[in-house]
Amino acid sequence: MTTLPDTLPGWGHAALLTTLARADDARLKAFAENLIPALPEVEVLDNRTGLVMLPMRDTAQGTHFHLGEILMSEARITAGGQDGYGMRRGRDLEAAMAMALIDLAVALGLAKPACAAFLEAESAAQAETDRETLCRVEATRVDMETF
Repeated sequence: MTTLPDTLPGWGHAALLTTLARADDARLKAFAENLIPALPEVEVLDNRTGLVMLPMRDTAQGTHFHLGEILMSEARITAGGQDGYGMRRGRDLEAAMAMALIDLAVALGLAKPACAAFLEAESAAQAETDRETLCRVEATRVDMETF
């Protein structure tokens, strides 16, 4: 896996991959496309789809179980002694490859301000989406004490 140099302060590798995995498809692909000219020659190690088990936790008993399988797209690339990785839900191999290209660019320390700005924008959009979802969920909450 990629070992990130301190190129993007505040962005650990797990946070970076989590944000990229949830990023908007079109914005992700467009941003990665712009990074390609700055990258050295890239070797594709993996570019595939497959099913992975979706782990869940029973909140009442605290036990873990597998809810089922979900389709994932995965890409693994290397260049300049660093690796790039991408895994996204669904069958979009281009989005997984775009994610891997951005991960690789960050690992190589390329386009630091642009990568940081992209990650911040996507993180903010995801936080807003999460907030809206939680508000919709909260609106369905029933207080059983009032019955």
